[in-house]
Amino acid sequence: MTTHVTVTDEAVASLRDTADPRLRELLSGLIRHLHAFAQETRLTQAEWERAIGFLTETGQTCTDTRQEFILLSDVLGLSMLVETINGDREAGATESTVLGPFHMTESPVRELGANIDLVGGGEPCVVSGRIVSGDGTPLPGALLDVWQADGNGFYDVQRPDVQPPGNGRGLFTTDAEGRFWFRTCVPSPYPIPTDGPVGDLLKATGRHPYRPAHIHFIASADGHTPVTTHIFVAGSDYLDSDAVFAVKQSLVEDFTVTDDPSLAREFGIANPFRHARFDLVLEQRS
Repeated sequence: MTTHVTVTDEAVASLRDTADPRLRELLSGLIRHLHAFAQETRLTQAEWERAIGFLTETGQTCTDTRQEFILLSDVLGLSMLVETINGDREAGATESTVLGPFHMTESPVRELGANIDLVGGGEPCVVSGRIVSGDGTPLPGALLDVWQADGNGFYDVQRPDVQPPGNGRGLFTTDAEGRFWFRTCVPSPYPIPTDGPVGDLLKATGRHPYRPAHIHFIASADGHTPVTTHIFVAGSDYLDSDAVFAVKQSLVEDFTVTDDPSLAREFGIANPFRHARFDLVLEQRS
């Protein structure tokens, strides 16, 4: 006869014939922790029903261009925890951080130097640098996937009536010296979406929804471990209170104002503009 004392062991034992040992391990741990949580907090029937409703609403909010479950994982710190657990890299390699909920569409292939800010309105800037191996060797032909919000803090998928598809996005290939460069606007802090269940959760817990200004990157090259990361704008608001806990000090970069005419000519941009320069260092696969 099942009781509150025996149900946990019985539920775990029901997995004994699971063919995949890792699946059995994960589900066993999940059951034990969920049951321990319910026991510790003396979860009520009404609270259980509210939790089921919340998760149902979270799933119903997901679309082809919005991933509310990733957003939930982000604001609970789970995304950053999983990234950190799995993010050990050799000394000097670029640190990784969360993917975020807006890597939902394929970035258009663009030529080096292209402008990914198709709508304007933000402060112009150039982002440049190299993708290199851990020993500093440049990686020609490496891929750099870029995506960011516009100058008003919205991604293209959030405002398709205002932004054309692919705005703020680009897939670049490094040149023979491993270099990349592109034009865009200086990113601004912005709130994560608050019109769904995750927003309701933030309001209920008195948390703000803001992220510091940043640009997303995925850098990859043959023979190297890809890295998913951000570059955060130095001095941005919310660097110390990111709603998704994703800031790492090594990823904070200066977007320096410049009026250097030679740089303006090189990048095909009018003075003055902001310039952020950094290298993305990939770990070589063993």
